[in-house]
Amino acid sequence: MKILVVAPTPFFSDRGTHIRILEESLALEKLGHQVTIATYHVGKDISDKIDTTKIDVRRIRRLLFWYHKLEAGPDWQKVLLDIMLIRKVFNLARTQKPDVIHGHLHEGVLIGWIVQKALFWRKIKLVADFHGSLTKEMVSHGYLHGELKRIFSWIEKIIDQMGDFAITSSWEGTEAVKKIRTDGKVETVLDGVNLDSFDNQKTKEEIKKELELPANKFIIGYTGGLVANKGIGYLFEAILLILEKRRDVYFLFGGFPPEEVEKFVAKNNLQDFVRLVSPLDYFKLPEFLTACDLAVDPKDGGVAQASGKMLNYIAAGLPVVCFEKYNNHLYLDGDGYYAQEISSKGLARSIEGALNDPELKERGRTNKEQAKEFSWEKSGRQIDRIYKDLLMFNESQLVEESD
Repeated sequence: MKILVVAPTPFFSDRGTHIRILEESLALEKLGHQVTIATYHVGKDISDKIDTTKIDVRRIRRLLFWYHKLEAGPDWQKVLLDIMLIRKVFNLARTQKPDVIHGHLHEGVLIGWIVQKALFWRKIKLVADFHGSLTKEMVSHGYLHGELKRIFSWIEKIIDQMGDFAITSSWEGTEAVKKIRTDGKVETVLDGVNLDSFDNQKTKEEIKKELELPANKFIIGYTGGLVANKGIGYLFEAILLILEKRRDVYFLFGGFPPEEVEKFVAKNNLQDFVRLVSPLDYFKLPEFLTACDLAVDPKDGGVAQASGKMLNYIAAGLPVVCFEKYNNHLYLDGDGYYAQEISSKGLARSIEGALNDPELKERGRTNKEQAKEFSWEKSGRQIDRIYKDLLMFNESQLVEESD
């Protein structure tokens, strides 16, 4: 099949949304599909890192040449970029004649829907790939209040009903969309993990030495967006609470944007207890995590997003501290260290409990085995089956009409 992926974001950047777009596309390519990704004018060239892929990344024109934002979060200029992306997707759909438009995020779904309707005679199928709640995501970044929030909530509900089929990255997201879609066509397609990338020849000790990490301390890692809606505020306060009691810990952050972590470290004089790697190259992630002894995911359930980072944690054989969420239990299968309350104190208590647990390393080994249950290949096969079901339905309609 020819698949046209709509990515209304500066693809590729080293963060969760982009990892899902990339890995889903790679998995579909391995199944024999021809994949084109339409995206913004900024972002890394994936061919620099993956020389085996033939995925065709098409970018909008650089009319907004000053726009270089790579981190997550709303920006009014994205409205202009998305209008330009509509034109790009329309031209690609007109010339390439895709079987399926796969729209990521609510903006990508809306763009895909507009193009699908504009080229209605082509009978292109539209799959909506929701990564979380649009409104909750914007609120978590400090946008939308009062009447504007209600308007965006209304728009989100309309977009949630678009597409011939919807997929979400989390069970929480699926339940939310199910309440809105009248056709019931929604399914959870979990994030996966590239297990092969963790078959690394270097030992933990070698990597810690290369990164100049203290050999006599517990290394506690966090990777991902360094913004409020990822829960780093909980983690910052938890770090201060933990350091009041013990000094044999060292916190390793990997991600971007770096400003909040840099302010936190400078304000509290934590240069001897916190290291920031920003940006963290996605393709260096396995080494980064191998250097850690424990990982933390402080994201709460506010925006109905999955935690793809957790799959990388467990693939690296790390024990994990997190909040109580259905998806977290699904990934960790009961072997996580769960905070009993969504707060900095709850997170700090769970981290301390993990550090004091004699079974800490054993839980990490169990997690590594659990990671084998999740792969991007499995997610790709699930999406492939959804595509085929949609296209078979389309073909059966044509047969009935001809009869």
